[in-house]
Amino acid sequence: MSALKQATAPEQALVVGRITSVYGVKGWVKLYSHTEPMTGIFDYSHWWLKTSTGWKRIELNQGRTQGRGLVASIKGYADRDIVREICGQDIYIDVKDLPELDDGDFYWSQLEGLTVTTKEGVLLGKVSQLMETGANDVVVVRACEGSYDREERLIPYVPETYILDVNLESKAMVVDWDPEF
Repeated sequence: MSALKQATAPEQALVVGRITSVYGVKGWVKLYSHTEPMTGIFDYSHWWLKTSTGWKRIELNQGRTQGRGLVASIKGYADRDIVREICGQDIYIDVKDLPELDDGDFYWSQLEGLTVTTKEGVLLGKVSQLMETGANDVVVVRACEGSYDREERLIPYVPETYILDVNLESKAMVVDWDPEF
């Protein structure tokens, strides 16, 4: 018997990880986490899976680190053959379940898709993703229709130095960046 429950879709789904494979014989699974730290995925007890038949909600029973990875037990799954049906699925949470941030702080997912212009008003493109580099995060800006050129730019995410303004309502970011660079 499957533990998947048909559910209405989350208001705004955000991928936080992936169920990669079966672990052991008691229905545990191996996980890949997109959260920082990676164990942050366990902060959310209700996960969503997008299946061919719609959204399914599952509940985390317990999770832990195992070697350099993560493993989890899902409520209702106690057999490796049954748990195979959810292997390979992305794990989503509802954005409304994310903790509130301080003013001026943003989740990466909030920045993706923002239109990026220089302080002089030159359109550079849109934020396609962010990368962690150690010293600081980097905004990856890809060209879009009407942009200055077709170049991809890597702009350090350093507020008040390179990132001058982020406006989520207008989906815009203003940067201090030379379009020729």
